[in-house]
Amino acid sequence: MSFSIPHLLVFLAVVILLFGTKKLRNLGSDLGTALKGFKKAMNDDEIESKNDNSLDKK
Repeated sequence: MSFSIPHLLVFLAVVILLFGTKKLRNLGSDLGTALKGFKKAMNDDEIESKNDNSLDKK
């Protein structure tokens, strides 16, 4: 059993009817902000880890 384009369109229509476009837009915005914060934290951790390793070698 696989999902085809018509199945996905019906699912999308039901989700829009249940939640409304405004809530979905807010959810997308919140998710994007969370992902940006997660990526920034991962990059900061990598930089900190590299700095710790360079200090250990001295």
